[in-house]
Amino acid sequence: MDIAEEITSRPAELSFNRSGDDTLNVRVSGRWKMDRPRPSVDEVKKEVESGPAVECVAFDATDLTGWDSALLTFIIKIRDLCALKNLRLDTQGLPEGARGLLALASAVPEKKGARGEAVRQTFLSGVGDATIAFVRSAGEMLTFIGETTVAFGRFLTGRAQFRRSDFVLFLQQSGAQALPIVSLISLLFGLILAFVGAAQLKMFGAQIFVANLVGIATVRVMAAVMTGIIMTGRTGASYAAQLGTMQVNEEIDALKTLGVSPMEFLVLPRMLALVLMMPLLTLYASLLGILGGLIVGVGMFDITVMEYYNQTKAGVGLNNLWIGLFHSAVFGVLVALAGCMRGMQCGRSASAVGETTTSAVVTGIVAIVVATAIITVACNVLGI
Repeated sequence: MDIAEEITSRPAELSFNRSGDDTLNVRVSGRWKMDRPRPSVDEVKKEVESGPAVECVAFDATDLTGWDSALLTFIIKIRDLCALKNLRLDTQGLPEGARGLLALASAVPEKKGARGEAVRQTFLSGVGDATIAFVRSAGEMLTFIGETTVAFGRFLTGRAQFRRSDFVLFLQQSGAQALPIVSLISLLFGLILAFVGAAQLKMFGAQIFVANLVGIATVRVMAAVMTGIIMTGRTGASYAAQLGTMQVNEEIDALKTLGVSPMEFLVLPRMLALVLMMPLLTLYASLLGILGGLIVGVGMFDITVMEYYNQTKAGVGLNNLWIGLFHSAVFGVLVALAGCMRGMQCGRSASAVGETTTSAVVTGIVAIVVATAIITVACNVLGI
């Protein structure tokens, strides 16, 4: 390495000396670059506080071989330090370009109040804000349900505006294309429920009743609940993302400008498709759940296929089937409402689409759990 290359590659360094009784000279040398290690402002602060009191800090850049914004950042921090300690700053020893950039950075003062300040919210204020947000959200939900009801009424009278081809596509997406995931989850759930139940019933020699356990639980409630949760994460989230993206791209505003109701053109076919497909998917899930219980009962607990079939037939009545189908129809409405409502309420940014999708899934699952509890209590009160 020759002498010139060695000089230009020297690291950034600081050295100090005092002139007179009141000036601290800060000598900067080497290359001050953002990608290279640099001295800390703490060294200057320590030097200011350790020796005799100073009134001025001056710079000497005679041995400076290269610099970029790293040097300017360092000087600004020194300036803030001088302002804090009521010291005068002399920048005449810096390169002319550095002085010009420093003057440019200091030309426009920071606008008062531009920097956000953290505000500590009181407990009562937080409760009030949450209450207001809940009331507003409830109002928006009731408005959306009312608009959906009006659109459904227009559909019943044959005046709804939507493309039949879209409706057929949504039927396929929320029906046939959902069969693989519904099959897997329902079969595994039946296997798990049968194994857990039979393991306990075997202690009493009553493992045959695993057919009743799996059949009644699956057909009456669990097939509908599992299918509803699957469709919330799959179809409800898809509806929210689709409508949210259309909201971001201003396609929904374009429909309104053309005089086409978004509730009829976008929301109604999606909702009808999901409400029609949910009972069919629930029937299919019930069959797969019973099949999962059959596999465990026959394969692990010495129950014959005919014994399991006859016990299931005797234990599962039509009341259980109708209650399960009623669950599924309600869940279809709730999942479609949650997905479409959150999609229509989406903001105008890309991040809002993700937040909308998450909100749709959470809203749908909570609605399913609450509806299940209400229907279960109502059936118990009615004795069915």
